[in-house]
Amino acid sequence: MSGLPTRCAPASLDRGDQRHATAAPVRRWLLIEQPGPWGRDALLSSRLDADVAATLDGRCRTAGVRPMLIRRVGRTPAGAARRFCLADSRPGSERLDWGEYVVDADLLGIDLATPHPTAAPAAGPPTYLVCTHSRHDACCAIRGRPVARALAGLRPGQVWECSHTGGDRFAANVVVLPHGLYYGTVTPDAAEDLVLATESGLVLPALLRGRSALPPAVQAAQHHARAATGDRRIDALLPRRVDQVDEATWRVHLSGPQRPLQVTVRSRISAPLPRLTCAAGARTQRVTTYELVELRQG
Repeated sequence: MSGLPTRCAPASLDRGDQRHATAAPVRRWLLIEQPGPWGRDALLSSRLDADVAATLDGRCRTAGVRPMLIRRVGRTPAGAARRFCLADSRPGSERLDWGEYVVDADLLGIDLATPHPTAAPAAGPPTYLVCTHSRHDACCAIRGRPVARALAGLRPGQVWECSHTGGDRFAANVVVLPHGLYYGTVTPDAAEDLVLATESGLVLPALLRGRSALPPAVQAAQHHARAATGDRRIDALLPRRVDQVDEATWRVHLSGPQRPLQVTVRSRISAPLPRLTCAAGARTQRVTTYELVELRQG
């Protein structure tokens, strides 16, 4: 209908916004199942006990853990125990520690200071988080919910709707844990490819925004290295060393499929862009993009 503003996700697609190197910086996560509505700041404006939520928020900030609310796709069965998960996305330390809680105060017993609070190996299938946080951005709900349903139809029990992930304009946004792989502009038609790639230990470069535990410059270097080598393995092309050449340039040394790779990338600040979010009062903003300067072996 004419006269309606263009939403942020279609506007981003029309501009061809750079997707790679936009994964939010998250090394560890606390996922809390909380059915029902979430306000803009989900943890502090949901049905969680207000004192518990405020205490958790402070503890997560101190421990460097990102709290996120999750809910099941579809109706929550009556009487179902609510779940939580402490996840680690650091390369070489990937892990999902799931548990259950009865009352909100039980969440205060989670040990956030210890990266791996349980001694047993935390094996298990990947978890798919789909941002459907409508109070943060309408595009997340409009585009996220169909993707959540498609993924849940393929892997029931492994898929959760989640609160704000970052990057509203890239809706639908999907985060794959434990590796912290951020995907953007995911559609229901891409759900099967995403699941099959993940279960094969591979990424989908066309949709990949980056890996949350790695700095943006490294995410950009991995993107260009994958394009040059065709290596789609999740755990390939890990950083060995990162040298900052100047305030806008990084030389990233990656483990290559045969020999190490040296990828130099440079950051740029964009012109002001409109509609980076559908949130009320949104203004034009500048974003950081990365360009390839040089890629060579050695």
